[in-house]
Amino acid sequence: MAIKLFDSELKVMGVLWREGDVPARHIAEVVGSQTGWNVNTTYTMLKRMIAKGAIERRDPRFICHALVTRKEAQA
Repeated sequence: MAIKLFDSELKVMGVLWREGDVPARHIAEVVGSQTGWNVNTTYTMLKRMIAKGAIERRDPRFICHALVTRKEAQA
């Protein structure tokens, strides 16, 4: 079953697809500079996407790993 990703979620996925596994803090900085979101907004988005199964959290340092490929998201 395909996971439906919204435009805001695709911004987060874009960072992971471009840069690979990165800390949540880095995603917050990159997406924040593009959208004006604050860190809390990005972290809330990350938690939703973890619950949805789009990304995986790896500790320590809250490293984010994409579970959905760009191709799967476009399907």
